[in-house]
Amino acid sequence: MLERNKGIDIVSETGGITTYEDAVHLLEKNLDKENLSKIERIKNKDVILKIANSIAMCEPDSVFINTGSESDKQYVRELSIKNGEETPLPMEKHTIHYDLKDEQGRITDRTFYIVNDGENVSSLAKKMGRKEALEDIKGKLQGIMHGKTMIVGFYMRGPVGSPASNPALEITSSSYVSHSADILYRNMFSDFDREVDSLGYFYTNIHSEGLNRPEDLPNARVFMDRSYQTTYSFNCTYAGNTLLLKKGNHRFAVDRAVYEKRGTELSEHMFITGMEGPEGRITWFAGAAPSGCGKTTTAMAGDHFVGDDLVQMWIGEDGSVRSINPEAGIFGIVEDVNWEGDPHLMKLLRNPGTEVIWSNVLIDEDGIPRWTGSGEEIPLKGKNFQGEWKKGMTDEKGKAVPISHPNARCTLAYDALANYSEKAEDPEGVETKVITYSGRDSDTMPPVWVSNNPNEGVVIGASIVSAATATEVGATGVKRAPWANGPFIPGPLADYMDAQFKFFGNGNLASDKKPVMAGLNYFLTHEARGGESKKLLGEKRDVKVWLSWLERRAYKEVDVIKTPIGGLPKYEDLKGLFRSIIDKDYPEELYVKQFSLYLDNILSRIEMQIEAYGKESNVPQQLFDVLKEQRQGLTALKDKFGSIVTPAQM
Repeated sequence: MLERNKGIDIVSETGGITTYEDAVHLLEKNLDKENLSKIERIKNKDVILKIANSIAMCEPDSVFINTGSESDKQYVRELSIKNGEETPLPMEKHTIHYDLKDEQGRITDRTFYIVNDGENVSSLAKKMGRKEALEDIKGKLQGIMHGKTMIVGFYMRGPVGSPASNPALEITSSSYVSHSADILYRNMFSDFDREVDSLGYFYTNIHSEGLNRPEDLPNARVFMDRSYQTTYSFNCTYAGNTLLLKKGNHRFAVDRAVYEKRGTELSEHMFITGMEGPEGRITWFAGAAPSGCGKTTTAMAGDHFVGDDLVQMWIGEDGSVRSINPEAGIFGIVEDVNWEGDPHLMKLLRNPGTEVIWSNVLIDEDGIPRWTGSGEEIPLKGKNFQGEWKKGMTDEKGKAVPISHPNARCTLAYDALANYSEKAEDPEGVETKVITYSGRDSDTMPPVWVSNNPNEGVVIGASIVSAATATEVGATGVKRAPWANGPFIPGPLADYMDAQFKFFGNGNLASDKKPVMAGLNYFLTHEARGGESKKLLGEKRDVKVWLSWLERRAYKEVDVIKTPIGGLPKYEDLKGLFRSIIDKDYPEELYVKQFSLYLDNILSRIEMQIEAYGKESNVPQQLFDVLKEQRQGLTALKDKFGSIVTPAQM
């Protein structure tokens, strides 16, 4: 079990401030009159102690309190340009930020949970003992902000007043990080005390970019102190390592759901989107997918957009699953974002009026951002993540240098989107009737299938397999990606899985409000279904049809073909939806290729999951029961029909 406030609080030990009176004295000494008058409005003593100890530890030249006012936000924007962290582009409100060439993704090899003696963490994570972490942090963070301005922001991860929102401090010397936080989260300075008092906790994030040199990267670290809900990050620039309100605090929210709210709350790596069905009804979806595997595209395919990356979920008083987005903006991968698949986003990226921070794309000679997969003409030269670029250039290994890094991003606020829903700020969240799980699977699962029961739905999430993407430095190959949340599950996977089974099996879930739980897979290739091309067996806009079919299934308006892995759609239903939803023919030949079960591949995946989870301690028996039942059913199909079974045969 996870124990709160156990062991030494590293920031307090390093800062040395132990009383509220000493904290106030330090603030009076280090803040100018204007910023002191701001911080005096914060009355929570624990919050003040965290801020004071952060100042004592990092020793900045000055401290700026960001209240979220327009003047404060403008100061942060201007400071980011003055510091050279961002550069203005010709389009108003657009800037470009470049991360270090060798830090274009999460530094998972230098990311650690701080653990107490006897405390377990996920088998997918790295850990460091509290004493060793104290020495490392103290040695590297003490005095690291000399010559810099510390910016302190007060944010809510979720709408104010929601039972699943998280108050969080962002303390950083990076104006780019602070600027990003103001776009991606809700700066709720005036509500912060009340929310902390109401919820009984807050998260703290302490970051310094250090000297921002490639030679400092071996000393870059991301630490997450679960016991004190505090993160530390230094000598790094990429937002996935520095903007710890995002995945750092997501980990703390996962802990909270697993160890304090088990069976009643979940914290997930999911989008939230609303699909319009017959007679104008809106059906809300939440869906998991690893970064770079279509989560944003799926979210954008909805008619009513709430979020594209993270979800806080709980069981409401009416017995329904409720979901909120802890974020208020997009930190989205731009590779393959184009007018055909992402028109809502492209309008904001290519037309004036929306504040956008670009990162690691190419800026051409006219100051226009360019990226791989935009569908636009490639420029002859420009500047990108590795420096000056020209068409046809190669690296030291002779490999073509792309115009943009595969993990290049855009940062912008959600409310600029044409399909943005005001439900995003509803503290009661949205009633979630469909839950989806997907990965980057080129050869095994069909485009969409639904579980027969909640336990099978949990197992779909537990069994996500995905090709590695550019979001993690050095990651290659195909790997398991449980719930698309694996990198962000702090404790043992068995604990997290138990929380999933208990949540979706909770007796307080009303029988008529239990969500449909489904698998999605956009990445089947022609090659995997008897062809020669590695191109996708389908196209990006088909996503809307798969979601529309699930929307109908949530109301039992379409039937399914029952199989050992769950229910498959019938051809006539899909044919009609392809025509009515995206005005496209859907030949039966394509349907058969997409929805035939390639049994050897599926059985191989099942064996991989049984073997992998068999190495974990205390994994709930429900997982093995479901997988073995599916294996038995698939084996019987193979005995009867051979290794490939068509929908007609089933």
